[in-house]
Amino acid sequence: MVVLASFTALGGLVALLAGAYGLWRTRRITEAGALAEALVKAVRQGADRPTLQFETADGRVVEVGSPVPETRRRPLRAGQRVSIAYDADDPRDVVVLGRERRGLDRAFVAAGAGLVVLGLALALTA
Repeated sequence: MVVLASFTALGGLVALLAGAYGLWRTRRITEAGALAEALVKAVRQGADRPTLQFETADGRVVEVGSPVPETRRRPLRAGQRVSIAYDADDPRDVVVLGRERRGLDRAFVAAGAGLVVLGLALALTA
């Protein structure tokens, strides 16, 4: 039972940290990052997400894979323009504004916290 409790708590801790990191990264880039308009380019062969092309404040043209997948409700069509925030120190680190996926990160934090509590409860009852 102790092994099950340990794996449950460890898995929960990993999920909690992944969600917390995602929330921190999104907040850091959206609050302190530079803003730009990105052109959505077609999905490259072998890729599952489109490419975003934008110009940084210092004039460099950067192409990065979209950090979010397209959905049926909100597709990313080639030729479309989207607002992004990017890390000025590393312009490859971008957030598509309005598609931050904070809900998914919060779900990871909540599920991870629940698994940590469950793991601790299992360990205490063993």
